[in-house]
Amino acid sequence: MVTLSQVHLSNDTIAASLPNLVAVFVGATSGIGEAALKEFVRKSKNSKCYLVGRSEQAATRIIEECKSLNPDVCIVFIQEDVSLVSGADRLCEKIKSLEDTVNVLFLSAGAAIFDRRKTSEGLHALTALAFYTRLRITQLLLPLLNRSRSTGHLSRVINIAGGTKEGTLYPSDMQALTTPLYAIRGHLTTLITLGHEALSARAPGVSFLQISPGAVQTALFDHVPGPVGLVMRCFIALAGRWILVPVQESGERNVFHATSGAFPGRDDGGERDGIELAEGLSVAKGVDGKPGSGVYSLDYDGTEAGQDVVDLLEGYRKEGMIERVWDHAQAEFERITAEQDI
Repeated sequence: MVTLSQVHLSNDTIAASLPNLVAVFVGATSGIGEAALKEFVRKSKNSKCYLVGRSEQAATRIIEECKSLNPDVCIVFIQEDVSLVSGADRLCEKIKSLEDTVNVLFLSAGAAIFDRRKTSEGLHALTALAFYTRLRITQLLLPLLNRSRSTGHLSRVINIAGGTKEGTLYPSDMQALTTPLYAIRGHLTTLITLGHEALSARAPGVSFLQISPGAVQTALFDHVPGPVGLVMRCFIALAGRWILVPVQESGERNVFHATSGAFPGRDDGGERDGIELAEGLSVAKGVDGKPGSGVYSLDYDGTEAGQDVVDLLEGYRKEGMIERVWDHAQAEFERITAEQDI
């Protein structure tokens, strides 16, 4: 566990240690992403942030608030629907036309676990947002992340999802269309981590973090339908102050994850990226159980995945599941692209 005081000490050195960063925040027009963006703006120096979301009204408000926090940081809004692979493609083409490198890719677009609809591209809406489009964005921006690391700079992907909650994968139902509700979180978390391992093999200098945000009160709770949603909202109203992670703390911790030297890429060439570790902190163990191995599964407070997760993922590696997940995703991307070209 990383204490909040350690987080603050690390974040306070970002401006001096990591100036001139380029960061892309996908899904930052509310909630966890907005909190992380504001903390990043508050602590960075001469950085450039891309704020990606659907609501121009929310983005305008956030940009004005960020200017008051730090007028030296440039923020560019890109309006895009990243629930669609085609939207992810357009987003990445835009960023690649504007930037040569990306230092931080922060993915936090909200997805309601009870949403069983299909998108217009034929993907389960939940899995599209949680897995497919996030993988697509990361894959397409990988050259920019790689270029950043090759020049000795920070290069990191932060995926706000279900870190440390990996569970049984259902290979015959990758989209989780028929997977039991109780098993969806474990399935999606494992899917994301295996996707990160496939990406790490292709970009060993980049580090990939899947993080569980903990119970943070965001607008996502407002969209849970029916009696279940009502019970959740009532419970939060009554007990939230004792069980929820404050959204500002979530932002602070996730900026720590995005910048601390505790999470290097698998092949760092002997040069650690990120903020120098303060006393009491050490390099985190990756999902293979080895320190600094490039792919990390973390709880909201920096606690690493346990041995049960390490063993589970090792079993899937031996079964060739990393490439199977990768090949499945690429086939879906190719299908969608082909259908759009017709």
